[in-house]
Amino acid sequence: MMYAKVIVDVTAGQTNKAFDYRIPEELIDLILPGMRVIVPFGPRKIQGFIWEITENTELDRVKPISEMLDPYPVLTNEMLQLGQWLAEETVCFLITALQSMIPSAIRAKPKKILKLSTEEQYLPASLQAVFAGKSSVDWNTIPNEKEIFSSIKQAVEKEEIEVDYLVKDKTKKKTIQSIRMNPQYRGVRFADILGNRAKKQIAVMEWFDTRYPDEKIPIKEVIDTLQTSKHTMQQLITKEMLFLEELEEYRDPYSDRFFEPDPRPELTGQQKHVLAPVRTAVDHNQDTTFLLRGVTGSGKTEIYLRAIEKVLEKGEEAIVLVPEISLTPQMVERFKGRFGSKVAVLHSALSAGEKYDEWRKIHRKEVQVAVGARSAVFAPFEKLGLIIIDEEHEGSYKQEDHPRYHARHIAIWRGSYHKCPVILGSATPSLESYARAKRGVYELLELKERVNNIAMPEVNIVDMRKELRKGNRSAFSELLLQKLKDRLDRNEQAVLFLNRRGYSTFVMCRNCGYTAECPHCEITLTYHHTQRKLKCHYCGYEEPMLTTCPACESEHIRFFGTGTQKVEEELTKLLPEARVIRMDVDTTSKKGSHEKLLQAFGNGEADILLGTQMIAKGLDFPRITLAGVLAADTMLHLPDFRASERTFQLLTQVSGRAGRDKLTGEVVIQTYTPDHYSIEHAKTHDYEAFSLEEMGHRKRSGYPPYYYLALVTIAHEDVVKVMQTAEKIASFLRSSFSPQTKVLGPTVSPIARIKDRYRYQCMIKYRNEPDLKSILNKIANRYQKEMATDKLFISIDMNPQMFM
Repeated sequence: MMYAKVIVDVTAGQTNKAFDYRIPEELIDLILPGMRVIVPFGPRKIQGFIWEITENTELDRVKPISEMLDPYPVLTNEMLQLGQWLAEETVCFLITALQSMIPSAIRAKPKKILKLSTEEQYLPASLQAVFAGKSSVDWNTIPNEKEIFSSIKQAVEKEEIEVDYLVKDKTKKKTIQSIRMNPQYRGVRFADILGNRAKKQIAVMEWFDTRYPDEKIPIKEVIDTLQTSKHTMQQLITKEMLFLEELEEYRDPYSDRFFEPDPRPELTGQQKHVLAPVRTAVDHNQDTTFLLRGVTGSGKTEIYLRAIEKVLEKGEEAIVLVPEISLTPQMVERFKGRFGSKVAVLHSALSAGEKYDEWRKIHRKEVQVAVGARSAVFAPFEKLGLIIIDEEHEGSYKQEDHPRYHARHIAIWRGSYHKCPVILGSATPSLESYARAKRGVYELLELKERVNNIAMPEVNIVDMRKELRKGNRSAFSELLLQKLKDRLDRNEQAVLFLNRRGYSTFVMCRNCGYTAECPHCEITLTYHHTQRKLKCHYCGYEEPMLTTCPACESEHIRFFGTGTQKVEEELTKLLPEARVIRMDVDTTSKKGSHEKLLQAFGNGEADILLGTQMIAKGLDFPRITLAGVLAADTMLHLPDFRASERTFQLLTQVSGRAGRDKLTGEVVIQTYTPDHYSIEHAKTHDYEAFSLEEMGHRKRSGYPPYYYLALVTIAHEDVVKVMQTAEKIASFLRSSFSPQTKVLGPTVSPIARIKDRYRYQCMIKYRNEPDLKSILNKIANRYQKEMATDKLFISIDMNPQMFM
């Protein structure tokens, strides 16, 4: 008797363990860890993952597995081990960790089919009976017999048949109608069968017989090539001399694009120096973590490409992670241009179907390189030779809902598993990574100069308080406006960065001070000019723009702050001759719009690119000679200990967009706090000086990298319930931890209410707390029932990036 330990698809504390099930006789040789199965669970049947297989159980009565969902594991042994580690590290359920590693297409309980990859006659007799002349069969129609399942398993291993998932709605495969010749008619005299008068039909059959006796050819191609008609084809299909079949076609988001082969530039001396230790680590299978700190424009991408070339030479695979917003067409172009069809691209702008197809290319070992955003770190490669995380300091590498993982931690875990190096690249590394490199935990590699010795752009800091004193109420200082005019005269380009979308930040009554707020979240509403609506950027609530104040009925209700729409409007008034492209969430929400806008700017169809964070990274246009930051303080005063670091990183990134080619670049940073150290160091491009000063502040305040953090957030519709629960949790934590660990709070969250739930939080600062995760798990389990029934929400974040 054989048993399987199954992790069932129920997210609850009491089910967060493996359950024993008996493996039915007919499935004993077929069930493997990592497969999905259907099992009886109470009165219902649910999905689960096979965790392990064993010969004994401690239970008296064990129910049998109802159904096998996959004839091969969807999760490798590596992924099962990673899932267990991830669940422990992020304090989440094991099923949540496992589900996060497979594409949503498989998670959506799809219809499973078997498809022929070879001629039916080469299959064993039992499978020939199953297919019976068809090229694909529904899994649910296959007889539940051991011999048939065993034959299927062998045929899948030999690649004679393949298992496929037809996912409802978005993720159906893309197919085109095609024709295949009936193998019975190979090599016959078609005139004898069809008669001498059926000349067109004979021509079609002879063409197939001599050129494509075994292949599926799209109908359109046959008609165009032979100048024949649909009617002729239909007659041959009716006579069963040709079979009409669906030919699968990958949805390739880049199919309409020709990628120029990417030139291999001559490496500079410092690039060669940096590449050498990486190549050694690849050659000797060393799981070294490298921190590559290279100033903007120093050629980090070329280092990545050369390192991947080395990996591919060894017959191994590589994962490249880039932040979602810098997955620009330019980035994709460089990888596709260098490695062509060996690259799969995974990011959120793809449709569900395109994502599914890209994932299958990796799963079927049709590609060797995966380029993508955060979740691409789970790409199911089995011979990983290198993982690269570009712009490693980016906050978007942290997932903000379960499992709350950081892609950097997953990459380092996988690097250790596969004995392969990990490269973390950035012009402004996170202080945690930089501190680790300085302590020798990571190996520090540095590119201190731009390629071709291009000078770093000159940075001008403008004190906006002085502009106000001069009576300038515009979003543009005199200096920035003058420099924009110069660029227009010289036919050069400029980028303007504003860390806000919408028209203005908030709406306020000048008479009584009333501010328009979201009724469900404790946050002001943002005005969006194109729809003339006030919107909440947290829950999506919207209402029409107010014309009178609801509190005092005054008509003096005005906009405060500046958004991208408002800046664009002002820019067209001040510089009517300037052609402006605006890029923010509102203008790039349509599929492909991001790429179209950048292409237009690259082709010189605009003089000024105005945008939010999405233009701060990855842009490399030779004619950009001016970068302007309209409000450098936006992030500086947020209640977040990383505010100074993020400001410095962003200013450095924006500055890096200017003067990347032969033309020299200039930067104008407008600020109300010109003396702040993050702005002063950004002016001189001095990362070391900034990190030294910031580390001093972190040490005094007890923040990372000197302490680790965990954040517990409690939310409920009843404010009293939240306060009581938060107090209980805080006192439990204080009594459970060692005296060296600090528990701060509970305090009201910076945004006190979201979606009608009041929010309180406790912060834990610790250096070494071995029982931390088990204590936090106790809290999650203790409130499990109330979270399910009483709308209580408790979130535990082990390395919080957001404190709002």
